[in-house]
Formats: sequence, C-alpha cells, structure tokens
Amino acid sequence: MRKKRILLLSEGFGAGHTQAAHALAESLRKLSPHIQTRVLELGRFLHPTLAPLVFTAYRKTVSSQPRLYGLVYRSQYKKSQNRVTQLALHRIFYAQTALVIRQLRPDLIVCTHPFPSAVVSRLKRIGLNVPLCTVITDYDAHGAWVSREVNAYLVSTPDVGEKLMSRGVTAANVKVTGIPVHPNFWEPHNREELRARFGLQAMPTVLVMGGGWGLLKESSFLERLVRWRDKLQLIICLGSNEKGRAALLADARFRHPNVRLLGFTKEIDKWMDVSDLLITKPGGMTCTEALAKGIPMLFYAAIPGQEEENLQYFEQQGLGEAIRSPETVDRSFTRLVERYPQTHGTRELLGDAASKYDPATCSRAILEVLSGSVKDWHVKTGSELTEEPLVPSD
Repeated sequence: MRKKRILLLSEGFGAGHTQAAHALAESLRKLSPHIQTRVLELGRFLHPTLAPLVFTAYRKTVSSQPRLYGLVYRSQYKKSQNRVTQLALHRIFYAQTALVIRQLRPDLIVCTHPFPSAVVSRLKRIGLNVPLCTVITDYDAHGAWVSREVNAYLVSTPDVGEKLMSRGVTAANVKVTGIPVHPNFWEPHNREELRARFGLQAMPTVLVMGGGWGLLKESSFLERLVRWRDKLQLIICLGSNEKGRAALLADARFRHPNVRLLGFTKEIDKWMDVSDLLITKPGGMTCTEALAKGIPMLFYAAIPGQEEENLQYFEQQGLGEAIRSPETVDRSFTRLVERYPQTHGTRELLGDAASKYDPATCSRAILEVLSGSVKDWHVKTGSELTEEPLVPSD
C-alpha cells in the first residue's frame, strides 16, 4: 500500500509562509510514518526566473514603503480574491498547476499562502477532486484567504475563526489549531549544554531577530541595545544579510565578548532556548516559535497590516510588548538584569497562555482531514495544459 501523499504549497512573500509549510511537512512525517510530503513554492517552481524578481520587489516595497503596503492591505481587507483575480493568477503565473497536481497525485493539498489556495480553489471549481486545507499563518484573516472551495481552514485563534465566519465560511470548516512550528521547537534543550557549545556566559541573554531584510538599520535602536553589553549578552541574528553583519563587525561597539553577531542559522530553536528575551518584528511564524519556547518578546517596526494584528494579539495575551519608546527597552532590560540573580539563571517563562499552545495540533488536524478524504480524484484538463513532465518522480 502506497503512502498517503500531502502536497504543501506556499509562496516566497516573506519567509513565514514557506517555514510553516516545511514545519508541517516535518511534523506530519513525525506523527505518521505512512505520510509522504512535498513542499513547493509554487510560483518559484513554475517560474524560477520571474518569481525571484517579484519577491525581491515585494521585499523592497515592504522595507522602504511600509505605509503604502499597509494602505493596500487595508483597502482589500474584507475582499476575497474575485473570479477575475483568480483567473489572472492562473493564466499569468499558475497555468501549469493542474499538471503539477496530476503528476504528484496528492491525497490532500495544504496551502500556507493565499495565492496557491486561490489557484487550487479555482481548479476545484472546474473539476479537481482533492481536499484542500488552508493554514492561515498570522493572527489575522485577510479577505484574500477566503475561497468557498477550501475544505478546512486551520487558524491561529478563535478570533481569526470568527473573522472567517463573518465572511461566509461555515463554522464546520474552521478549526482553531494554532500556527504550526517545526518539531525542533516542540521540546526544550539543555541550557547549560547549549551555553557551553555556543561559548556563552551564564548571564541575562537577549536574542534580536529581523536583520535578514535589513530591518536593523535604525542606528538609534541598535545603539540603545549595545549600551547594555556589559550587563547582558546580546545575540543579534542577521540571517542572510551578510552586508549588515559585516557593517556591525566593523563597528568597535559590537566587537565585545558579550555581543554575538549571527548570520544564517538553522538553530534558532536552540538560540531561543539560551535566551531570556526575544526582540523581533511581529511576524506570525517567529512569534509562534517564541510562544512554543515560552520566551517573552519585545516588538519593533511592525509592518502595517498583519504584523500590527500579530502584535496586538500578543500584547493582549501578555506575551509581548511593543517598543514604543527607548524607555521600553531600558525598563525590560533593567527588570531582566535585576531578577536574574534571584532566578539563578532560570528563564522567566510565559504563563498560562503559552502552556495552552500545542504545536502538534495543526498537523493532527490535517491528518484528520486526510483520514476522511475521498480516494478518487481527477482534473479536467483544459487546452492550456501540456503533457511535458514538470515534477521529477519521487
């Protein structure tokens, strides 16, 4: 008997959507040995030359003109992608999606971005008979996520579910699961062993994330942080932003035993485990990873739109605080330093709100959908489809 196949589709508009897809792929295989997964950034796979240009333009717009992005987000907030938009996406960017699905023969499709969700929804309208799960990767529900052909929406909070239902989604198709994170974030690591491995001192430690998009360029913000380098450890993660990392390495203030400048790493789960506080932009995935690790957060430079909604949720739950002035940083750092001797280095973990989050719930919900899915499926081919192989055989 062949393994059940789950195709996970995402897009590269920010790292969080694809991170969620890979997190689900790993956790599904962890929970069930009878599952085979495949993750595709659909646009990049079908258009490897065009897609990176589109994603780069998006990132530049978000970084340089966040207010413009926020205006567009809000102006379309309550609107689903209409038939014309879905058809345009299909014709211009995703015309070969049906062929990809036909070759991979999935038993279930999971989308972690609204664009592939809209395209698969359109294919279901014209004959595709494969169940579709859509995982919303923020603490908000923009109208672009909504398509009536989606069989199950997996959402972060009851409030997000209510927003979907206010837009016509039936309650039976909504399940509150939390946002999925990679199994690496499911269990804590030994802090003392990690400190020894990373060459860190047993002292208050702050992890700073968000440099991959050049979002740590605000000099006053960094100057405020580095003033504390004699009292606590600063771990500044700049991701793939090697230019930014080189600039900080050239600055004498950051060449200090208690300052660590990280490039790209696959061990953020471990760096979170040795940290007492996370300073980050309020992206849905990063916030949820911190939630899974039980680490309190300070938020800076929220992009208008979904990041503002994420920030609002975590503040309301007492899981984090926005940096609204330099005094916010000083107050949090002072509290961290003063409490550290009394706690003997044991991190002050988040309380009840964090304990209720189960990172495996989303994957279990997908397995439930899969267990009840129809076995037979078909795609009505159109004249635009070809028989040329797109996807290598597994």
